[in-house]
Amino acid sequence: MSAEAAPTARVAPAKAPAIMRAEHVTKEFGGLVAVSDVSIEIPKRSIVSMIGPNGAGKTTLFNMLTGLYRPSGGRIYLEDREITTKRPDIITSLGVARTFQNIRLFRAMTALENVVVGRHARMRAGVWGSIVRLPGVRREELAARERSREILDYVGLDHSQFDQLAGNLSYGDQRRVEIARALASDPTLLLLDEPTAGMNPQESDRLTDFMRKLRDDLGLTILLIEHDMRVVMGISERISVLDLGELIAEGPPAEIRGNSRVIEAYLGRQEER
Repeated sequence: MSAEAAPTARVAPAKAPAIMRAEHVTKEFGGLVAVSDVSIEIPKRSIVSMIGPNGAGKTTLFNMLTGLYRPSGGRIYLEDREITTKRPDIITSLGVARTFQNIRLFRAMTALENVVVGRHARMRAGVWGSIVRLPGVRREELAARERSREILDYVGLDHSQFDQLAGNLSYGDQRRVEIARALASDPTLLLLDEPTAGMNPQESDRLTDFMRKLRDDLGLTILLIEHDMRVVMGISERISVLDLGELIAEGPPAEIRGNSRVIEAYLGRQEER
């Protein structure tokens, strides 16, 4: 009689390492607590959404992750490096780029010039070299313009619009230029603040597909603030929910969709209704 084979142990899937994490982060403005003791992790090569009602503290948290605001408490890490008190330009040079809820292009500059500005984070010429226009500086500037053209082409801007003033472009094309400017710094982590705001469903679908393409083609990690729940549920691998400055839920879309605290935050308590 043969001995029974021992049952095979089931091994849990390895957890993806975090590219960025915030630990017990708080932000106060005077006596107002905008973000309170929030801890989140963003896994590498993932697409994570941050949602919540207006005034929940989402953009404030974005501003701390990118160095625009200094936390009142807590710590922020990019991989194993603490960046809590780093300037925005330093954080950009370390591989973090972002767009804004309200598009912030240089409207009197061309689309191409806007992207070249984003490329400066990877250029080595100093102030003196830029003034005297050394041959190496000129070569670097030409390379930056060529790379910027490639990025504009990648995000889908028509070639005829490269040299148009950014302020004359359509809303959707301005969004493309803003994303291109962020990509010009060669980020590993891209933060998008309401990227589909003002878009119709077809435009939102195209941008959703493009975000997946960025992750798959470039190996990017994407963190976005988004109010369109169709986009959030369709693209996110993980969702973090803020309400009144606090993290009230975190998990995959299926789990968040049925979370009673999330439903309450968006729809209000039964007794209030």
